[in-house]
Order: sequence, then C-alpha cells, then structure tokens
Amino acid sequence: MDFDLGQLFQQAQKLQAEAQRRQEELARREVTGQSGAGMVTAVANGRGELLRLRFDPQADLRDPSLLADLIVAAVNDALARARELQQRELSQLAGPLGSILGTGR
Repeated sequence: MDFDLGQLFQQAQKLQAEAQRRQEELARREVTGQSGAGMVTAVANGRGELLRLRFDPQADLRDPSLLADLIVAAVNDALARARELQQRELSQLAGPLGSILGTGR
C-alpha cells in the first residue's frame, strides 16, 4: 500500500484542527448530575470542569456528612456524563483517521 505523505500530513493537520474545534465546543457544553433525588445538582462542562453546584431549597441539608456524600455523588454523576459526552464527540474523529490510514470504513 502506497502512502502519500503530503496528503497524510494535510489530513493530520485537518484532524488536529477538528479535534481542537471539538475541544472548544466541549468547553461550552454543559452536563448535569444529581443526587438525593435532585437535592444536590452539579453542573460541569464537556471538558469535565465543575461549573456550579445547586441545592434544593426545600431539602434539609443540615447534616454535614449527608451533605458531603450528596455533593460527591452529584459531582461524580456530572463528571461521568462529561466523560460520556467527550467520548461521543471525540470518537467521531476516529472515522477520518481510519480513512487516512486505510483501515477505516
């Protein structure tokens, strides 16, 4: 199999630019995680950065141990959703890479 290195380099540059564009888009997208049936809500961006926490004003969150557990669970839920979003978005780049290497669809 013959490789055109110039074309391969061009395709790699395009792929790198697309990956950068998707990373920037992920930074703007938000995902939400919850715990305690919505008593605590965590919002993260698609890069996995925690943006804010919200507490249900009706919830009795005076127990520090319970509050800590709910915060951890909500943040972990939001971060798991951010990872899923990252995987969905960035796995789409594997298609063009496979085509470049001749192993794609």
